[in-house]
Amino acid sequence: MTQWYFSYGNNERIGPLDDEGARAQARSRPDGYCWKEGFGEWRPIHSVFQPATDMAVAPPPVPAGRYGASDEVDYRIVGSDMQFVEVELDPGESAIAEAGSLMYKESAVQMDTVFGDGSSSVQGSGLMGKLMSAGKRVITGESLFTTVFTHTGNGKAKVAFAAPYPGTVMAMKLSEHGGRLICQKDSFLAGARGVQLGIYFQRKILTGLFGGEGFIMQKLEGDGWVFVHAGGTVVERELKPGERLDVDTGCVVAFHDTVSMDVRPVGGIKSMLFGGEGVFLATLTGPGKVWLQSLPFSRMAGRMLAAAPQGGGTRRGEGSILGGLGDLIGGDNNF
Repeated sequence: MTQWYFSYGNNERIGPLDDEGARAQARSRPDGYCWKEGFGEWRPIHSVFQPATDMAVAPPPVPAGRYGASDEVDYRIVGSDMQFVEVELDPGESAIAEAGSLMYKESAVQMDTVFGDGSSSVQGSGLMGKLMSAGKRVITGESLFTTVFTHTGNGKAKVAFAAPYPGTVMAMKLSEHGGRLICQKDSFLAGARGVQLGIYFQRKILTGLFGGEGFIMQKLEGDGWVFVHAGGTVVERELKPGERLDVDTGCVVAFHDTVSMDVRPVGGIKSMLFGGEGVFLATLTGPGKVWLQSLPFSRMAGRMLAAAPQGGGTRRGEGSILGGLGDLIGGDNNF
């Protein structure tokens, strides 16, 4: 028997339903998304179930024009552990990026700094729209400003953006992921003009307090390319409806908005105190895709801070018999 699942805003999910129940649900609430086994992605209900026949059709994952067309940019990702992404622009095309992420650009690419995520200037909204866009970025811990890079010459021109710390740059076409991704706050690196950066609130108190990302995460919407940075190596998992994955709270990079995120205790008191994994684990429940990172920046920064001599740490592995005296002679200790 076919099992259907329906998803609406604010992580509301309904299912499983049989064919008859799915048709009734589609007639009563056609404004969400639906999924069944065999679908590669969640699909809009109104385009899967036609009102006249209630028969399934095969539409694209995101209706054209739902978010506004993004620029169709070309790109290549260079490197293995300290990666950067090089974006190739046609005349008139633009890319948006976080302030400070530029690596290089060709002379035909004009750089401009704008309030918010750059989408408001494209859509022609007024001052209030720009202020709201900038305010969302402040809430997610980003800068008030975004840099827009526009090709103003002829032919093709390139602009490159570098990752802020060792890891992996992922290229993701939003139209292939239901038009929306939920990401950790500082993961967005760059994207095509037209992509919208918003905020995503964790509704559950425990998830917000102990989920590793706080109450507020980053929401990427649109139909174009975005480039997301994660620490270390990235693994992609596709969860079936109801399938749960327990993850270290700092290792969640991104997930579909159909995935439900929660937290649960790691186990008994002994595991909490001496297990070394903290008190809570993040739980991700399908259906949908999730992306996990092997080296969260907070973990790397914590190790560096603990090993710094100024922070009370000790050097390990250098093998010098002089120890601290060798540091003093070599000039590695600052007083």
